[in-house]
Amino acid sequence: MNKGEIAAVLNDIATLLELKGENPFKVRAYANGARILEALPEEEIARRVSEETLQEVKGIGEALAQKIAELHTTGKLEFFEKLRASLPPGLREMLEIPGLGPKKIKAVHEQLAVDSIMALEAACREGRVAALAGFGEKTQEKILEGIANRKAYGQRHLWAEAFATAEPILAGLRALAQVQQAEHAGSLRRRMETVGDLDFLVATEDAQPVVDWFVRWPEVKEITAQGATKASVRLQSGIQADLRLVPPEQFVFALHHFTGSKEHNVQMRQRALARGLSMSEWGLVPAEGVGTAKEKAEQMGRRTDITSEAELFAALGLQEIPPELREGLGEIDVAEQRALPCLVEAKEIRGVFHNHTTESDGHNTLEEMVAGAQALGLDYLGIADHSKSSVQARGLDETRLLAQVAAIRQLNASQRFATHVFAGTECDILPDGRLDFADEILAQLDYVVVAVHSAFRQGREEMTARLIRAIENPYTTMLAHPTGRLLLERPGYEIDFDRVIDAAIAHGVIIEINASPWRLDLDWRHWRRAAERGLLCSINPDAHTVAQLAYFHAGVAVARKGWLTREQMLTSKPLAEVRKHFAQRKQRAQPSS
Repeated sequence: MNKGEIAAVLNDIATLLELKGENPFKVRAYANGARILEALPEEEIARRVSEETLQEVKGIGEALAQKIAELHTTGKLEFFEKLRASLPPGLREMLEIPGLGPKKIKAVHEQLAVDSIMALEAACREGRVAALAGFGEKTQEKILEGIANRKAYGQRHLWAEAFATAEPILAGLRALAQVQQAEHAGSLRRRMETVGDLDFLVATEDAQPVVDWFVRWPEVKEITAQGATKASVRLQSGIQADLRLVPPEQFVFALHHFTGSKEHNVQMRQRALARGLSMSEWGLVPAEGVGTAKEKAEQMGRRTDITSEAELFAALGLQEIPPELREGLGEIDVAEQRALPCLVEAKEIRGVFHNHTTESDGHNTLEEMVAGAQALGLDYLGIADHSKSSVQARGLDETRLLAQVAAIRQLNASQRFATHVFAGTECDILPDGRLDFADEILAQLDYVVVAVHSAFRQGREEMTARLIRAIENPYTTMLAHPTGRLLLERPGYEIDFDRVIDAAIAHGVIIEINASPWRLDLDWRHWRRAAERGLLCSINPDAHTVAQLAYFHAGVAVARKGWLTREQMLTSKPLAEVRKHFAQRKQRAQPSS
């Protein structure tokens, strides 16, 4: 295991020990050990494990050093496995409910004999949870709200996680000798932020070996259907995967149909009918005549001159519509005018901002994050650790922030890395809209990301005014995760999007696409109109580890769904242009003499 994975295990141990009611000092030792480990370079950890000198690091005792070494060398820890097995699974599941920490779970377990989410919900509805010391009506309501959200989102999966699950399956299908073409379809191919299930489409003339391979995929937990042209399985992760097999000549039509969306498909069928054609998963055939679309396709042929989706769209007088835009939101009218934008691509991203280090709640050091960015081929990297009000994230005060700025300047001067580092901050927007740092501190940074991390329950008007006041600060460069949503966990707070976007455009403030798979905020549905009015976008991974820097790919998916081009991105501009942009903003922010 690497240090991030080991630290995650240590934090899990601390949580489980707290659930069991262990000595608080023991709990704290594991949590502190995780934080200390994250601040150490990987090579130092490897060296100390090899030399058996981890216990010489302040805060890591002999017992903890042994556990870290075991995880580092074997990837497993017997102590952790036994600890997990000693607790009812239902208690661990309760940790998934927002705002319900180990102490509260321990209290309801011991005082109400609650050992599952179902039992917890019943206890809340009977008012027994509110009656416990330290809970009350408000806490009980929040628990019920968290349980309801968990149920509502339980059948959906994050796009990034679904994509990571689907890619090796697709690669395996394409490697089979019997497979001529294979693609994933549905909401995954359209890059929706969440996905209900995985859809795979295969062109083949010999279906049975493909079906046999699919149902024997190592991650299959249960086979729910298996036939000559279809198969469905439930994977270990809980997601359902469906396989459809079609003759090669039908593949293009089936791929378009099963990619969707429903609204897009309805509009495409109406367009085909207006031209005397019937369009379906079976083919594109004359609308008149006897029989179903399938029967006519089999009898008359499927327009075998159509071998790609581009040709299918062309047959209906349309520019090819990328899968991300097929949502029935006017894309067909624009394609008829051959005016669809050239959507941004991942290879066009030159750098990323809004990233964290071990100075706040990140898991890698400054140098490790820069090395990771360089390995991804990025020209520049922005560091924006949390500000002082984010106590839970070990936010930096003025002294620590300026020390970090000096370290970044020194690192750039050393030319150790080809990737340039910009010094910034993720500055808390306080409940009244003021920023967490004074202007004289912000003036010493390259850029300033502003974000809400508290008072989420403010009303629509109050939250809108709060964001606008922060945007109006002359040192604000970009607004982070504007709605604060966490996909499959909590909805975003209410804001007046038009007013916030208008304020950002008026003050030259960038709004980010937070590319964390749990956020993907600002939502793609707002970007087309906002960008047309001049709003500039920055795709930011909100990375807390080196590996998370690659989250920008998920941000590109959102940008493409939002009709965005590279010209509308700060993060696709060359380093020199970004430097110029920041310098001009700082110059405008300076008070006139």
